[in-house]
Amino acid sequence: MRRIVTPSARPHAGPIATALLLTAALACAAPPAGELPRVPPADAGFVPERLERLGAAMEEYVADGSLPGSVVMVLRDGAVAYEHAAGYSDAEAGTPLAVDAIFRIASQTKAIVSVAVMMLQDEGALLIGDPVSRYLPAFANTTVAVPQGNGSYDVVPANRPVTIRDLLTHTAGIGYGWGPGGDRWEEAGITGWYFAHRDEPVRATVDRMGALPFQAQPGERFVYGYATDILGALVEEVSGRTLDDFLRSRIFEPLDMRDTHFYLPPGKEDRLASVHGHNAEGELVRSPEGPGMNTQGEYVTGPRQSFSGGAGLLSTARDYARFLQMMLNGGALGGARILSPASVALMTANHVGELMGGASGFGLGFRVRLDLGAAGQPGSVGDYGWGGAYHTTFWVDPAERLVVVYFTQRSSFRPVDDHAKLRALVYGALED
Repeated sequence: MRRIVTPSARPHAGPIATALLLTAALACAAPPAGELPRVPPADAGFVPERLERLGAAMEEYVADGSLPGSVVMVLRDGAVAYEHAAGYSDAEAGTPLAVDAIFRIASQTKAIVSVAVMMLQDEGALLIGDPVSRYLPAFANTTVAVPQGNGSYDVVPANRPVTIRDLLTHTAGIGYGWGPGGDRWEEAGITGWYFAHRDEPVRATVDRMGALPFQAQPGERFVYGYATDILGALVEEVSGRTLDDFLRSRIFEPLDMRDTHFYLPPGKEDRLASVHGHNAEGELVRSPEGPGMNTQGEYVTGPRQSFSGGAGLLSTARDYARFLQMMLNGGALGGARILSPASVALMTANHVGELMGGASGFGLGFRVRLDLGAAGQPGSVGDYGWGGAYHTTFWVDPAERLVVVYFTQRSSFRPVDDHAKLRALVYGALED
């Protein structure tokens, strides 16, 4: 690791369904391609001076060495009301971070792949209640590792077949190769979420997962792991295309997400923001060059064989905001219909009861806020979002007609309160 010195007048919306209809009407009137409209913050219902506090806060995180840099984008009513890039793409080299920088979005890939699955249900190609084994036979006889309290475990048959809905809600019992039965996953060479270095197609990796013990019975617990990677293989099987081709032709091109890829095309390498962390002394450092999940590595020079539906995509704030605006619009953007409104509503409803606690539930690819008081943060009941391993986050608030995208590239255990402050400052700037 290398050492770095860092320099110092709208009415409130009614029901969510009404907001979906209003934003859908606005989006469908837009041209098929081109940028989202931009409006002054005051015209979007923000107090401009308050919204500017957001940029100042992000600059301060750079100055105190908490973050290398960040890009924040705030949309309201389908228009960009605020955009700010702070800090550096490469803090060691002093390369400024641009608003069009490309970021590893890691688990934010999951929302996109979940949409792909729902597109296939809209077309009648599958039902989310179907057993996964109907399409991926390797999952016909799944097993579960049951701890015995002394470090050992028994492997027992699953109580029922794993369904596609189990995968979408992370209740299939499949972790990231750790916990009970983790030694078997390690022996199979399947641990962790990073796939870019693998030289085998993702379907081959996923098929090997089917023979390994899961960490919980289907429907028993919320277990975060390879579920969406399995969904990516499912999309390939049902559609007859690679996941890369399906997402590009069915989602990225129709939504004009021009910089969203599994691997960087030639000519875009310089736009990929570098990952930074903190050393033992607490100083911000850039990950060294070479292979691995925290470097430019395989996203530029890798085998380009494994399309990880759980954590593999690269994107920009602009592109991801377009994807989220499509969701807020009820499944359409710029004349492109990606999902039915019914599927958007289903994806953003809670499917897991109280498995995630009282503040939030989980839909089909998204965390969903259930109780504002229990959450203890600004927002709205029904807002939905998620994040990624490199400290990225996003949310959509249908009640406020709001989309927020926040990208950085940080791999560190040093505490930072930027996500909470981002929420506080965005909602604190709203006037109506």
